[in-house]
Amino acid sequence: MKTLGKQLVIFKIIFLFFLTITNSKAELLLPNVNFKPFDVVQIQLLALKNNDEIYANSGIEQTWNFAHPNNKKITGPLDRFTSMIKGEGYKMLLNHIEHSITLVQSGDNWAQFEVTVLDQNKTYHKFDWQVEKYEKSGPLKDCWLTTGVSSPVSLGSSV
Repeated sequence: MKTLGKQLVIFKIIFLFFLTITNSKAELLLPNVNFKPFDVVQIQLLALKNNDEIYANSGIEQTWNFAHPNNKKITGPLDRFTSMIKGEGYKMLLNHIEHSITLVQSGDNWAQFEVTVLDQNKTYHKFDWQVEKYEKSGPLKDCWLTTGVSSPVSLGSSV
């Protein structure tokens, strides 16, 4: 009888492990028409700020979910995008301390934001972040997606 009890405990642990993994993947947001341009940028920045919170590189994957298909053609598949974000050009976005988002200009189908990030080294960086409404048919129709993020401009130390 003791063996059966141990087997049930092990089964429950394994079941909860797989349930956690399944729920974690489900926690990533997908584009939908209810998200406004600011929301898309905020979702991506919060994900990058908490990159490994759900699972390893979940923030990068969340950011990838909101990349425009034309942007994905340039940045490559997710593994290449991950390498790019972890590289010198954008690594300051990962696990940053804080960020601000300011609308610079917008039109009916596009919006440009100035994003300022305080990285873990207490250095500020500025980015131009552009989103566009996807106009082709399919599941992304009328969703706002990121079409480009500039290289960072260092604004110096906060100390």
